Amino acid sequence: MRIIAFILVCVLFLAACGSDGDYSPKPRGYFRINFPEKAYRAYNDGCPFTFDYPTYANITPDEKAKAKPCWVNMNFPQFKGVLHLSYQPVTSKKVFDELIEDAHTFAFKHTVKATSIDEGVISYPNRKLYGLYYTIDGNAASSVQFFLTDSTKHYLRGALYFSSEPKLDSIQPVLDFVKKDIDVLIKSFKWK
Repeated sequence: MRIIAFILVCVLFLAACGSDGDYSPKPRGYFRINFPEKAYRAYNDGCPFTFDYPTYANITPDEKAKAKPCWVNMNFPQFKGVLHLSYQPVTSKKVFDELIEDAHTFAFKHTVKATSIDEGVISYPNRKLYGLYYTIDGNAASSVQFFLTDSTKHYLRGALYFSSEPKLDSIQPVLDFVKKDIDVLIKSFKWK
């Protein structure tokens, strides 16, 4: 009886062993992203500025309680992303300095999650367009922020957010795609 039990246990152990190639862990997969073709149209909706934005995005007024005129959201519904644009008139040097400091503060609030924050200068003197472009790397909530100004009368701040957990490795293709649209917005931007 013991011999039969021993043989039975040995057969079970051998049957449980498979070849080494039967199982291997698979890498994590992500959904395929179908990017639309790049095409742009002009935004000119009663605000003191114009710019080009992609045809696959839509612009809606910001409906927050503290929203001011010419605060708009450029929505990218297929990517679950929003570029918040907020305009402020510059009424004094003090107001201008506060707006610039606010832009810097908002960008650097992401240092907790960011691996780096790079600043790029925006300068188009022929259009009186100046500003800073913040590239925020890492798993920060906002990967792109910028401000544009003519240094005397106008100021516009932009911040890109996605409504998903910020994991740079998974949103990087979409981020690269949308950054090109932000570049077009800045290069086509004009004060009225």
